[in-house]
Amino acid sequence: MMARLRVSYEYSEAEDKTIRLGLFLIVCGIVSLFSLCFCWLNPTLQNMQCKPVNCTVLSVQQSGEMFECTFTCGVDCKGTSRYPCLQIYVNNSESYSQALLHFNEQQLLINPKCSYLPPCARDNQKNTDSVLKKQHDWTKNISQSFTCFFDQQRRPDDVLLERSHDESVLLHCVLWPLVSLLVGVLIVVLTVCARSLAVRAEALQKRKFS
Repeated sequence: MMARLRVSYEYSEAEDKTIRLGLFLIVCGIVSLFSLCFCWLNPTLQNMQCKPVNCTVLSVQQSGEMFECTFTCGVDCKGTSRYPCLQIYVNNSESYSQALLHFNEQQLLINPKCSYLPPCARDNQKNTDSVLKKQHDWTKNISQSFTCFFDQQRRPDDVLLERSHDESVLLHCVLWPLVSLLVGVLIVVLTVCARSLAVRAEALQKRKFS
């Protein structure tokens, strides 16, 4: 009788695969949560410390320096070209001091001396034309106000035109790993519960006919 009872508690091949799928989703959810938090959450939280302020364009000019950038022209084709340094100085409503505008944090990290980094072309003249076009566009905005992002603690001399990360990145860092984790737990629990109910129903049926 006990032997027959133990056999009845064994999972079928389909149930075993379902439980393995659930455990796989649980592991993926946990690993993804830690990975995304490490890669994205910390930079996002730092980036979100930049508070929105009002900026006014003070001057738009070229510093006279030339910087190198790396372009690609195929799978195994790389090279360097040069671009002029465009500097856009603004006044912000938080510190009321002059700061250098950068289009985003990535460009700030690549070249903190320049406001704009053009898409790196093979021809130096194309890079120069791209910078001149951006200079012309911003020259028309002198004395005009716009929203920028400022972090007085980390970068008191720089402002960002846009943030690289926002609350949506923070949401995705947590949401999708949790969804995977919860779906995996749900699959395992439902499979175990279904098997348990089937065993109880089988036991009741045996009692009824015994």
